[in-house]
Amino acid sequence: MRVERKGWAWVVLTALVCAGCSSPATENTVSLNRLAKASSPYLREHADNPVDWYEWGDEALTKATSESKPLIISIGYASCHWCHVMEEESFMDTTVARIMNANFVAIKIDREERPDVDQVYIDAAQLISGRAGWPLNAFALPNGKPFYAGTYFPKDQWINLLNQITEAYKSDRLNVDKQAAAVTEGILENNMIASAESEANTELLQTYQGIFTNWEPELDYLSGGLAGAPKFPMPVVWEFLLQEHRQNNSERTLKVVSTTLDAMAAGGIYDHLAGGFARYSTDAEWRVPHFEKMLYDNGQLVSLYAHAYQLTKNQAYARVVEETLSFVGDELTSPQSGFYSSLNADSEGEEGTFYVWTKAEIEALLDTKSAELFCDYYGITPEGNWEHWKNVLYRQTGLSKLATKPTLTADAATTAIEKSRKRLLAARNKRIRPSLDDKILTSWNALMLSGYIDAYWAFGKPEYLDIALRNADFLKKNMIRSDGGLWRSYTNGGPSIEAFLDDYAFLSLAFIQLYQATFDISWLEQARSLADYAVTHFHDTSTGFFYYTSNKSEQLVARKFEIADQVIPSSNAAMAEVLFKLGHYYESAAYLDMSMKMVSSLSKDFTQSGPYFAKWASLMGLLLNEPFEVAVMGPDALEKSRLLMKEYHPGMLLMGGDSENLPLLENKLVEGETIIYVCQNKVCKLPVKSVEQALKQLSGN
Repeated sequence: MRVERKGWAWVVLTALVCAGCSSPATENTVSLNRLAKASSPYLREHADNPVDWYEWGDEALTKATSESKPLIISIGYASCHWCHVMEEESFMDTTVARIMNANFVAIKIDREERPDVDQVYIDAAQLISGRAGWPLNAFALPNGKPFYAGTYFPKDQWINLLNQITEAYKSDRLNVDKQAAAVTEGILENNMIASAESEANTELLQTYQGIFTNWEPELDYLSGGLAGAPKFPMPVVWEFLLQEHRQNNSERTLKVVSTTLDAMAAGGIYDHLAGGFARYSTDAEWRVPHFEKMLYDNGQLVSLYAHAYQLTKNQAYARVVEETLSFVGDELTSPQSGFYSSLNADSEGEEGTFYVWTKAEIEALLDTKSAELFCDYYGITPEGNWEHWKNVLYRQTGLSKLATKPTLTADAATTAIEKSRKRLLAARNKRIRPSLDDKILTSWNALMLSGYIDAYWAFGKPEYLDIALRNADFLKKNMIRSDGGLWRSYTNGGPSIEAFLDDYAFLSLAFIQLYQATFDISWLEQARSLADYAVTHFHDTSTGFFYYTSNKSEQLVARKFEIADQVIPSSNAAMAEVLFKLGHYYESAAYLDMSMKMVSSLSKDFTQSGPYFAKWASLMGLLLNEPFEVAVMGPDALEKSRLLMKEYHPGMLLMGGDSENLPLLENKLVEGETIIYVCQNKVCKLPVKSVEQALKQLSGN
């Protein structure tokens, strides 16, 4: 669908240069705007702006309608570097604010709290300019229909754009309205999904077998990750390839996953002093990060490295999990056991300041030999391996190579590096820290909750399960409403904002995992309750898919479907997995049919759209290979199930305990004994008592 670019609006796509548009320096003000009362920490950061900001809602839209003013919809998030730059340059400037306040109704949005609104205007930016990102600045009619959208604008360009749109809105309203109608039509067309049509299993199998072959050109076997730069972790891609390796013994899939995990753990995207991953790498070798740390990345990467450890027993992966969970515990965990959203990339007004080093700083902290070893190991140079004489820590060479130096063994090198790391961390902790976004989001917490459970299974540490249970209790107490629905966000001691599909899907999956780890049936029942709520309020019977927003939510310009995976998996793919798993646990043909139809109707996209359908591809693999339904019944059920889960079993549905409280557990309890039943496709193998025997059955022996 082509959006018209004729007339007034499209001069803004050219370079906007306006001699004489400079404005006086920002004036200090002590008054706060209405964002001071916002739930989002990101919005509250804008409370001292002279811009008369509104939150998204009826108040702003009603004002725009009554005063016949266009909307400015400015979207960002707390750890977004260029969002902060634009705020300082433009939104703190009184000249800019006067123009915005006089001619527009300005709305500020935290995209993490309101991803539903963000999706609409991201689509608008893509249609209009072919690019999108944050900060996102959209212009819309009072009814919310967008007619122009862009990203970051320097102050002079922003002033010029504001003046042009003001003039056009007053003198050429007919064309503005036509443009808004065309953009809105494009958004709606992009959202269209064909009705679900099932394919035969033979066709699905052919599609599945061709997925990896079609993806291979997009994989970077040298540096890991997807080819090119920037590089995002994309955990869901590597999870699919781990599953593919486990199911089909594909060595090439394990090779590219191992290369990726090794490179990320060695690169600057990983914090070598405190643990945890930054959001992405700006280069193709994972060396220079965009420094913000997001909860959703770290939750998924803990699961990924834990799974990779289960397959390979690589101790380096165990260390990554341990250090990352230590970081999450120290810096992203609330006293109430919720997980905070993110750490900013910036501190002291600059990106990365908290994390980078000059060589001189390192030499001042360490003795000569230790400094030389540390700098060799982490690629530290006098001129800096990044910019402005600064260095990002990334492993430049291996310890075995360092140990070739006279009088230095590998053990001695390891000890020296570890001692130096601790000394630098202590020094770094005295710096001004990046700001924390302390809102607690349901879906992101669910991803981190799953990470703790996966770590518990891989390493058997009871403290990981304890943390998972405390977080689950927090979410159950604070985020589940009396009507069975969910809240999206928790800040300032209370929840707010009706939840979206990803909140229901990811929390349901996490609760299913928690049932598997504890055999407490209440967690499985809660997952089923959330899934039923989603079916009632999000499901579209005509397509078979789920809207991102509830039918009880405020209706926007478009009610969107979220289908493709990004760094966070698709909420529809996660919901299809929920239905698949619950369908087996409860022997529900309705759940299984819904899941199968969703996968089947998208199957051609799995090869055509590459890794951006990885979550769907993983579910297809489970559907086609038939999951193992493993029941462990008796007094030692939890201990034996924990030993089973030390191995990587992506296609296993674990259940059990000391009560026959599920259809698949009926007639399986033998008093005084613990027995393991391995079943597949409604057929059970001989019951066994030892974990070793059950593992042989799971491997086909």
